[in-house]
Amino acid sequence: MGARQSGAESLFGRQVELFVISGYSGAGKSEAIAAFEDSGFFCVDNLPPRLIAALGELFLLEGSSVRRAAVVTDVRGGDYFADLLAVLDELAEGGIDPKVLFLEASEDTLVNRFKETRRRHPLAPDGRIIDGIRAEREVLGPLRERADLVMDTSDLTGAMLRRKIATDVLGPATTAKLALTILTFGFKNGPPRDADLVFDVRFLPNPHYREDLRPLTGLDSAVVDHVEAGTLAGEYYQRLLPLLDFLLPAYVAEGKQHLTIAIGCTGGRHRSVTVAERIARHVQAHDEISPRVVHRDVRID
Repeated sequence: MGARQSGAESLFGRQVELFVISGYSGAGKSEAIAAFEDSGFFCVDNLPPRLIAALGELFLLEGSSVRRAAVVTDVRGGDYFADLLAVLDELAEGGIDPKVLFLEASEDTLVNRFKETRRRHPLAPDGRIIDGIRAEREVLGPLRERADLVMDTSDLTGAMLRRKIATDVLGPATTAKLALTILTFGFKNGPPRDADLVFDVRFLPNPHYREDLRPLTGLDSAVVDHVEAGTLAGEYYQRLLPLLDFLLPAYVAEGKQHLTIAIGCTGGRHRSVTVAERIARHVQAHDEISPRVVHRDVRID
């Protein structure tokens, strides 16, 4: 069964698309909501059903900017969860046609996942995990029957689940690109703490030692010509760019949504900026990557 894609017309002629994510504890609801968030949805986790109805009303108010939303609701909501089926019907009557994505997994898989995380099952906080799983299966039976899409995550990693949701639920057109940040910095000002990959380019010719180039940056052609003079920069690009051609699609295939490549030189004004701009031009050929360049230390003397 596939998830329907059309939203519901509101009183103001707008469309609001709402996904309700539920299922068994440990089946991957956190990964699922992350997939929706990465695709630009307004997302709320662990929302009691009656608050879902209130949220739906806010979406329909004139002036609301929310067009696509996803919420997670499950047995953590306690007694409120019994109201969910009624809330879904109320939403449909009020102008929003919610789509239910239900996640499940085998008993063995769920037990193993709880053992790995050492978390307590919400329906068996002081008892056996398997008892909580079976109790939850009974509670969620009616919702599973109501679901627009039931997805078994037993054999899926978190990255695999995010990709499956992106392709099977949201569709290729909404699949998020890898948000690539190419960050330049100066080692004298300290390396960035959030970088996934760091490249040190202090071996390249340094424009700092030329008085006419020192006030400029790697955004100026004279600096670029100095940094890339000779064969050293060209040989570096011949090795670096193919490496990125290999790594970036691999990160995309693994489901990574954000990546920061840091390029460092002494001051962060000349060599790192030159190389970062060269990388940015190169990776623009990858359709699945959305690059941006940040020159952290260009304004620091």
